[in-house]
Amino acid sequence: MRALQIAATGMSAQQMRVEVISNNLANMSTTGYNPRRAEFADLHYQQLTRPGTISANDGTLVPTGVQMGLGVRPAAVTVNLSQGTLSATGGDLDIAIDGLGYLEVTMPSGASGYTRDGGLKRSPDGEIVTSGGYPVAPGITIPSDASTLAINAAGEVYAYFSDRIQPELLGQFTLANFSNEKGLEAIGSNLFLETSGSGPPQISAPGEDGVGTLRQGYLEESSVDPVREITELIKAQRGYELNAKVITAADQMLAATTQVR
Repeated sequence: MRALQIAATGMSAQQMRVEVISNNLANMSTTGYNPRRAEFADLHYQQLTRPGTISANDGTLVPTGVQMGLGVRPAAVTVNLSQGTLSATGGDLDIAIDGLGYLEVTMPSGASGYTRDGGLKRSPDGEIVTSGGYPVAPGITIPSDASTLAINAAGEVYAYFSDRIQPELLGQFTLANFSNEKGLEAIGSNLFLETSGSGPPQISAPGEDGVGTLRQGYLEESSVDPVREITELIKAQRGYELNAKVITAADQMLAATTQVR
Protein backbone atom coordinates (compact mmCIF):
# COMPACT_ATOMS: atom_id res chain seq x y z
CA MET A 1 0.00 0.00 0.00
CA ARG A 2 2.17 2.87 -1.32
CA ALA A 3 -0.72 5.33 -1.04
CA LEU A 4 -0.01 5.90 2.67
CA GLN A 5 3.58 7.02 2.07
CA ILE A 6 2.69 8.99 -1.06
CA ALA A 7 -0.11 10.89 0.66
CA ALA A 8 2.16 11.56 3.64
CA THR A 9 4.68 13.29 1.35
CA GLY A 10 1.80 15.32 -0.08
CA MET A 11 0.66 16.43 3.37
CA SER A 12 4.24 17.36 4.30
CA ALA A 13 4.57 19.40 1.10
CA GLN A 14 1.33 21.30 1.72
CA GLN A 15 2.37 21.91 5.32
CA MET A 16 5.61 23.46 4.09
CA ARG A 17 3.62 25.56 1.62
CA VAL A 18 1.43 26.87 4.44
CA GLU A 19 4.52 27.71 6.51
CA VAL A 20 5.98 29.76 3.65
CA ILE A 21 2.67 31.59 3.18
CA SER A 22 2.38 32.29 6.90
CA ASN A 23 5.87 33.79 6.89
CA ASN A 24 4.88 36.04 3.98
CA LEU A 25 1.76 37.24 5.79
CA ALA A 26 3.71 37.77 9.02
CA ASN A 27 6.08 40.08 7.11
CA MET A 28 3.40 42.21 5.44
CA SER A 29 4.74 45.27 7.27
CA THR A 30 8.45 44.43 7.08
CA THR A 31 10.44 47.08 5.23
CA GLY A 32 11.79 45.82 1.91
CA TYR A 33 10.48 42.26 2.37
CA ASN A 34 9.95 40.15 -0.75
CA PRO A 35 7.50 37.22 -0.59
CA ARG A 36 8.68 33.62 -0.96
CA ARG A 37 7.08 30.77 -2.89
CA ALA A 38 7.49 27.06 -2.20
CA GLU A 39 8.24 24.92 -5.25
CA PHE A 40 7.99 21.14 -5.43
CA ALA A 41 9.11 18.27 -7.67
CA ASP A 42 7.92 14.71 -7.99
CA LEU A 43 9.98 11.99 -6.33
CA HIS A 44 11.67 9.19 -8.25
CA TYR A 45 9.56 6.55 -9.96
CA GLN A 46 9.42 2.80 -9.64
CA GLN A 47 9.69 1.32 -13.14
CA LEU A 48 7.39 -1.71 -13.13
CA THR A 49 7.56 -1.84 -16.91
CA ARG A 50 9.95 0.47 -18.70
CA PRO A 51 8.77 2.30 -21.81
CA GLY A 52 10.18 0.68 -24.93
CA THR A 53 10.40 -2.79 -23.40
CA ILE A 54 9.92 -5.64 -25.88
CA SER A 55 6.61 -7.28 -25.00
CA ALA A 56 6.41 -10.10 -27.56
CA ASN A 57 8.52 -12.38 -29.70
CA ASP A 58 7.75 -10.29 -32.77
CA GLY A 59 9.53 -7.30 -31.28
CA THR A 60 6.49 -5.26 -30.25
CA LEU A 61 7.48 -2.43 -27.91
CA VAL A 62 5.56 -1.18 -24.89
CA PRO A 63 4.72 2.45 -25.78
CA THR A 64 4.33 3.94 -22.30
CA GLY A 65 5.23 1.34 -19.69
CA VAL A 66 4.17 1.31 -16.04
CA GLN A 67 5.89 3.99 -13.93
CA MET A 68 4.64 4.36 -10.37
CA GLY A 69 5.34 7.71 -8.73
CA LEU A 70 6.40 7.72 -5.09
CA GLY A 71 5.27 11.18 -4.01
CA VAL A 72 6.50 14.76 -3.89
CA ARG A 73 9.50 16.57 -2.41
CA PRO A 74 10.47 20.22 -1.82
CA ALA A 75 12.52 21.60 -4.71
CA ALA A 76 13.09 25.23 -3.72
CA VAL A 77 11.74 28.22 -1.85
CA THR A 78 12.23 31.09 -4.28
CA VAL A 79 11.85 34.81 -3.66
CA ASN A 80 9.78 37.21 -5.74
CA LEU A 81 12.08 40.17 -6.36
CA SER A 82 9.40 42.68 -7.35
CA GLN A 83 9.94 46.07 -5.74
CA GLY A 84 7.54 47.23 -3.06
CA THR A 85 5.75 50.56 -2.99
CA LEU A 86 7.81 53.53 -1.82
CA SER A 87 6.16 55.12 1.19
CA ALA A 88 6.94 58.68 2.25
CA THR A 89 8.16 59.00 5.83
CA GLY A 90 9.96 62.35 5.86
CA GLY A 91 12.86 60.95 7.89
CA ASP A 92 16.25 62.34 6.92
CA LEU A 93 17.87 58.93 7.42
CA ASP A 94 15.11 56.97 5.67
CA ILE A 95 16.24 56.01 2.17
CA ALA A 96 14.55 53.77 -0.38
CA ILE A 97 16.33 52.06 -3.26
CA ASP A 98 14.40 52.80 -6.44
CA GLY A 99 15.57 49.95 -8.66
CA LEU A 100 18.14 47.19 -8.27
CA GLY A 101 20.76 46.98 -5.56
CA TYR A 102 21.45 46.46 -1.86
CA LEU A 103 23.07 48.58 0.81
CA GLU A 104 26.25 46.98 2.12
CA VAL A 105 26.66 46.71 5.90
CA THR A 106 29.51 45.49 8.07
CA MET A 107 28.62 42.56 10.32
CA PRO A 108 30.17 42.09 13.79
CA SER A 109 32.39 39.36 12.31
CA GLY A 110 33.77 41.82 9.78
CA ALA A 111 31.96 40.12 6.87
CA SER A 112 29.68 42.08 4.58
CA GLY A 113 25.90 41.80 4.71
CA TYR A 114 23.37 43.28 2.33
CA THR A 115 19.96 44.82 2.87
CA ARG A 116 17.22 46.83 1.16
CA ASP A 117 15.94 48.13 4.49
CA GLY A 118 16.74 51.82 4.33
CA GLY A 119 15.43 52.70 7.79
CA LEU A 120 18.84 53.89 8.94
CA LYS A 121 19.78 55.28 12.33
CA ARG A 122 22.50 57.39 13.94
CA SER A 123 24.77 55.69 16.46
CA PRO A 124 25.97 57.45 19.65
CA ASP A 125 29.21 58.18 17.79
CA GLY A 126 27.34 59.76 14.87
CA GLU A 127 27.92 56.85 12.48
CA ILE A 128 25.11 55.88 10.10
CA VAL A 129 23.99 52.35 10.99
CA THR A 130 21.06 49.99 10.39
CA SER A 131 18.31 49.35 12.94
CA GLY A 132 20.46 46.47 14.22
CA GLY A 133 23.44 48.78 14.76
CA TYR A 134 25.51 47.56 11.78
CA PRO A 135 27.56 50.30 10.05
CA VAL A 136 26.54 51.05 6.47
CA ALA A 137 29.39 51.07 3.93
CA PRO A 138 31.47 53.05 3.28
CA GLY A 139 31.17 54.26 6.90
CA ILE A 140 29.77 57.78 7.13
CA THR A 141 29.84 59.77 10.37
CA ILE A 142 27.53 62.72 10.97
CA PRO A 143 29.11 65.65 12.85
CA SER A 144 27.47 66.36 16.18
CA ASP A 145 26.80 70.00 15.26
CA ALA A 146 25.06 69.22 11.96
CA SER A 147 21.56 70.68 11.85
CA THR A 148 20.11 68.77 8.89
CA LEU A 149 21.12 66.02 6.49
CA ALA A 150 20.51 65.68 2.75
CA ILE A 151 20.99 62.56 0.61
CA ASN A 152 20.67 62.92 -3.15
CA ALA A 153 19.75 60.29 -5.74
CA ALA A 154 23.42 59.45 -6.32
CA GLY A 155 23.87 58.57 -2.64
CA GLU A 156 25.92 61.64 -1.70
CA VAL A 157 25.39 62.64 1.92
CA TYR A 158 25.56 66.36 2.78
CA ALA A 159 25.45 67.90 6.23
CA TYR A 160 24.11 71.43 6.79
CA PHE A 161 25.26 73.61 9.67
CA SER A 162 23.60 76.62 11.25
CA ASP A 163 26.78 78.73 11.04
CA ARG A 164 27.70 77.88 7.44
CA ILE A 165 26.17 78.57 4.06
CA GLN A 166 27.66 75.71 2.08
CA PRO A 167 26.94 72.11 3.08
CA GLU A 168 29.71 69.61 3.79
CA LEU A 169 29.98 66.39 1.77
CA LEU A 170 30.32 63.53 4.27
CA GLY A 171 30.57 60.64 1.83
CA GLN A 172 28.61 58.62 -0.72
CA PHE A 173 26.59 55.45 -0.30
CA THR A 174 27.26 52.60 -2.69
CA LEU A 175 24.96 49.79 -3.85
CA ALA A 176 25.79 46.14 -4.42
CA ASN A 177 24.23 44.15 -7.24
CA PHE A 178 24.35 40.39 -7.88
CA SER A 179 24.03 38.30 -11.01
CA ASN A 180 21.60 35.99 -9.17
CA GLU A 181 19.84 37.81 -6.35
CA LYS A 182 17.73 34.75 -5.57
CA GLY A 183 20.93 32.96 -4.53
CA LEU A 184 21.50 35.26 -1.54
CA GLU A 185 21.22 33.68 1.90
CA ALA A 186 18.61 35.31 4.15
CA ILE A 187 19.77 35.44 7.78
CA GLY A 188 16.98 37.52 9.31
CA SER A 189 16.83 41.17 10.36
CA ASN A 190 16.38 42.08 6.67
CA LEU A 191 19.96 40.97 5.97
CA PHE A 192 21.43 38.73 3.27
CA LEU A 193 24.79 37.09 2.79
CA GLU A 194 26.70 36.42 -0.42
CA THR A 195 26.84 32.78 -1.51
CA SER A 196 28.40 30.89 -4.38
CA GLY A 197 24.90 30.77 -5.89
CA SER A 198 24.49 34.55 -5.88
CA GLY A 199 27.91 35.32 -7.29
CA PRO A 200 30.18 38.10 -6.02
CA PRO A 201 28.77 41.61 -5.50
CA GLN A 202 29.32 44.33 -8.07
CA ILE A 203 29.70 47.58 -6.15
CA SER A 204 28.58 50.75 -7.92
CA ALA A 205 27.42 54.26 -7.11
CA PRO A 206 23.64 54.68 -7.19
CA GLY A 207 22.40 55.30 -10.71
CA GLU A 208 25.42 53.65 -12.36
CA ASP A 209 25.95 50.21 -13.93
CA GLY A 210 22.27 49.37 -13.86
CA VAL A 211 21.67 49.80 -10.10
CA GLY A 212 18.89 51.97 -8.73
CA THR A 213 18.93 55.42 -7.20
CA LEU A 214 18.24 56.53 -3.63
CA ARG A 215 15.24 58.52 -2.43
CA GLN A 216 15.57 60.27 0.90
CA GLY A 217 12.51 60.40 3.11
CA TYR A 218 11.04 57.18 1.71
CA LEU A 219 11.00 53.52 2.70
CA GLU A 220 10.25 50.50 0.52
CA GLU A 221 7.21 48.66 1.78
CA SER A 222 6.79 44.89 1.71
CA SER A 223 5.75 43.57 -1.71
CA VAL A 224 3.49 40.88 -0.20
CA ASP A 225 0.06 40.73 -1.89
CA PRO A 226 -2.38 39.67 0.87
CA VAL A 227 -5.12 38.60 -1.56
CA ARG A 228 -2.76 36.33 -3.45
CA GLU A 229 -1.38 34.84 -0.24
CA ILE A 230 -4.86 34.07 1.12
CA THR A 231 -5.77 32.41 -2.19
CA GLU A 232 -2.62 30.28 -2.02
CA LEU A 233 -3.42 29.45 1.61
CA ILE A 234 -6.86 28.12 0.67
CA LYS A 235 -5.37 26.01 -2.13
CA ALA A 236 -2.74 24.58 0.23
CA GLN A 237 -5.40 23.78 2.83
CA ARG A 238 -7.52 21.96 0.25
CA GLY A 239 -4.49 20.01 -0.94
CA TYR A 240 -3.70 18.98 2.64
CA GLU A 241 -7.28 17.82 3.18
CA LEU A 242 -7.29 15.76 -0.03
CA ASN A 243 -4.07 14.00 0.93
CA ALA A 244 -5.52 13.30 4.37
CA LYS A 245 -8.55 11.70 2.68
CA VAL A 246 -6.22 9.47 0.66
CA ILE A 247 -4.66 8.24 3.91
CA THR A 248 -8.13 7.57 5.33
CA ALA A 249 -9.12 5.65 2.21
CA ALA A 250 -5.89 3.61 2.25
CA ASP A 251 -6.43 2.79 5.92
CA GLN A 252 -9.95 1.59 5.21
CA MET A 253 -8.65 -0.58 2.36
CA LEU A 254 -6.05 -2.13 4.68
CA ALA A 255 -8.74 -2.73 7.30
CA ALA A 256 -10.92 -4.47 4.70
CA THR A 257 -7.96 -6.67 3.75
CA THR A 258 -7.38 -7.81 7.32
CA GLN A 259 -11.07 -8.75 7.67
CA VAL A 260 -11.03 -11.13 4.70
CA ARG A 261 -11.71 -14.71 5.84
